[in-house]
Amino acid sequence: MKINWNYIKALLLLSVVVFLFAFSSARNGNRKVVKPIIEFVEGQKPFITHETVSKLLIQNRQPLTSVPKETLDLNVIESALNANTMIEKAEVFLNVNGEFLVKIKQKKPIARVLNTSSYYIDSKGDYMPLSSNFTARVPMVTGVVSKKNLDNVFTIASRIESDEFLKKNVVEIIQNKNRSIDLKLRQCRFKVQIGNLEYLDKKINNLKAFLKKAIKDKNLDKYNKVNLQFENQVVCTKV
Repeated sequence: MKINWNYIKALLLLSVVVFLFAFSSARNGNRKVVKPIIEFVEGQKPFITHETVSKLLIQNRQPLTSVPKETLDLNVIESALNANTMIEKAEVFLNVNGEFLVKIKQKKPIARVLNTSSYYIDSKGDYMPLSSNFTARVPMVTGVVSKKNLDNVFTIASRIESDEFLKKNVVEIIQNKNRSIDLKLRQCRFKVQIGNLEYLDKKINNLKAFLKKAIKDKNLDKYNKVNLQFENQVVCTKV
């Protein structure tokens, strides 16, 4: 009987490959996670600290570095991070060497509500708590404001955030009992009455035109109220 050495060699080679794969998988599965690398994306100032993120990464009351990488559930970890009120989106990655990378996109505040319970309004119109780590330079929101109903204030805050002129000059948003909006501008003593937010773009254009002329005429200090509630006109009250 003729022995097929090629068949035996192939079988032995396959056995070695299977053994090495099983050995590598077992070793890799038992490898402990190394210290997490936490990265804040988009160059944001950290409202939430690395230490806080590290605490959120603790699973089953054990630090990540004390558990085998095979036992980690990345979806559970991401869900825990995304539940934090400072975080807009979190992604976690784990490579074969046990290196653990966490990418954090924080919420972006666009206004800060000042009342008995101060907080930010983020770029999606949601609640965002204040941070002891960093304070954002955004317009203040005062007056009658409810955390459960931020849509009106969010609309005007978003408009300010998207306009470089308004972003530079508006320092305060005031919401009245009837939900009408007033604005206060940097280095201006008068109050700008926006009223309701209908025809908002037109009202903003009217405000810019008024300010341009008032600055040219050097008479900004002569007014204590600028009323933009009417679509096609600016009504000014002098001091």
